[in-house]
Amino acid sequence: MNNIRNFCIIAHIDHGKSTLADRLLQMTNTVHDRNFKDQILDNMDLERERGITIKSHAIQMDYLHEGKPYVLNLIDTPGHVDFSYEVSRSIAACEGALLIIDASQGIEAQTISNLYLALEQDLVIIPVLNKMDLPGAMPEEVSDQIVDLIGCDHDDIIPASGKTGFGVDQILTAIVERVPPPKGDPKAPLEALIFDSMYNSFRGVIAYFRVFNGEIRKGDLVKFMNTRKEYNADEVGVLKMAQMPKPVISAGDVGYIISGIKEAKEVKVGDTITHVHRPISQAIQGFENVKPMVFAGIYPVDTDEYEDLRTAMEKLQLNDASLTFEPESSAALGFGFRCGFLGMLHMEIVQERLEREFDMTVINTVPNVSYKAYTKKGQNMVVNNPSDMPGPNELDYIEEPYITAQIITKSEYVGAVMSLCLDKRGVIKNQVYLTTDRVELTFDMPLAEIVFDFYDRLKTISRGYASFDYHPTGYKPSKLVKLDILLNGEQVDALSALIHQENAYEFGKRICEKLRQLIPRQQFDIAIQAGIGAKIIARETVKALRKDVTAKCYGGDITRKRKLLEKQKKGKKRMRQVGNVEVPQQAFMAVLKLDD
Repeated sequence: MNNIRNFCIIAHIDHGKSTLADRLLQMTNTVHDRNFKDQILDNMDLERERGITIKSHAIQMDYLHEGKPYVLNLIDTPGHVDFSYEVSRSIAACEGALLIIDASQGIEAQTISNLYLALEQDLVIIPVLNKMDLPGAMPEEVSDQIVDLIGCDHDDIIPASGKTGFGVDQILTAIVERVPPPKGDPKAPLEALIFDSMYNSFRGVIAYFRVFNGEIRKGDLVKFMNTRKEYNADEVGVLKMAQMPKPVISAGDVGYIISGIKEAKEVKVGDTITHVHRPISQAIQGFENVKPMVFAGIYPVDTDEYEDLRTAMEKLQLNDASLTFEPESSAALGFGFRCGFLGMLHMEIVQERLEREFDMTVINTVPNVSYKAYTKKGQNMVVNNPSDMPGPNELDYIEEPYITAQIITKSEYVGAVMSLCLDKRGVIKNQVYLTTDRVELTFDMPLAEIVFDFYDRLKTISRGYASFDYHPTGYKPSKLVKLDILLNGEQVDALSALIHQENAYEFGKRICEKLRQLIPRQQFDIAIQAGIGAKIIARETVKALRKDVTAKCYGGDITRKRKLLEKQKKGKKRMRQVGNVEVPQQAFMAVLKLDD
């Protein structure tokens, strides 16, 4: 065990984490040059196109240091704020962390939040100043920021470049010398933490785990403590570029287990594995079920594809355990699913994967968060969909989820960032100057306000400099109303939204204007209304297409023309009763992009 080192890499998005991992793999000869490609650990097409890590990966490297062989287990973490629970479980499986900071951009919001997660677990932090080869690198300035943040010496910081490979040998030496070997007793009862899982269509769910105490052998009967399920360990092994089966994995090491599990719900990140015959008394601390933050309906464009969509969602859930869904139906869109996502990026990725991997064309409804409604009879209910909201005569009050948002930006953009957050009902809690030029702002704000376009607008007003991170803080009472959209008096439930009373009029008016531009004209007038309960607060009309019925009427007096126009008027009236309004898909998407 003295020759094992378990470490992870933490960084903000785009600070060069995957590129540096490539160099570590090449330096330790884990991957041969003929098999090598850039960002080798990001194996999904979507990850490679967007340049982000969606799924974290674990990999084992062999390294010779001063003639001694060492085993280095790299447990990669996704960088985006939506996946912070997965990051916290990966960190719990390590003893050390490489803190990678871009020398041209400095410390950003997620660097700090992931660093705090690592410090809570008492990890040894090795600061790495990456991208030193860039002409815009500011090594002295960023080094001072790192020293202020973690209180290390300037000599502890390793300058490196993931692109050129400069400094990678120093990083490997630092991992061996500074990160402590894992502690644990191979003779004790088995105690292992699941930090990730993936799905293989032939073998079922493969769980990745780190053994803290005891050992696990091929063929053992094991138990997952939080789901209380028992399985046979059909195969255990270590993770190189491919899976390598081993007869036994013992304390301190990282490996995988295949036990023929077909349901993704049975393997949860953060669960504890132990033996059935010699169990431990309590599970490893810190396990929680993943809580979705954003809810939206996903419907097939063609209603006949409902069952295909269900199959696609189930397969996707095997690969992405944080996706939750349940069937629902809508009068406007037919049958579909109400899905829970970790955030807007997660929602985008799920939609894109459905289209790419399963060939499904889907419509998303307006995303919203879950609220708690309290009725006058003292009952409380969770409202994920505006149509589940109790009527105003039954409702006592509503609570909505709040978050603490951390924004790091350049000092010149502070005014613009503050006015954006205050527009979104934010309350400023703290303002700290990290350096003369960089400010950290802390706000309390409702989660519902950041769901739509907050992140995009923040990036726009700060010219890409501001970085954003948040964590939920609980529920607070709020004045919310249900805004309904009616077309010719018929309610379109897919466009309903729960919205703060002060913003309801403005929001309703903007939706009506947008729909008037998007709904094609019919042979009859279409009234577009926004209403709260029985009260209409905004209205627009799509005027009818009029056929010139008087064209054939030449000469004669006005009564002949009037007769034809009256006839047309009656026809229009009859048509309005039988005609129905088709809402194009862009109309549903336009609601999300109201500020464009």
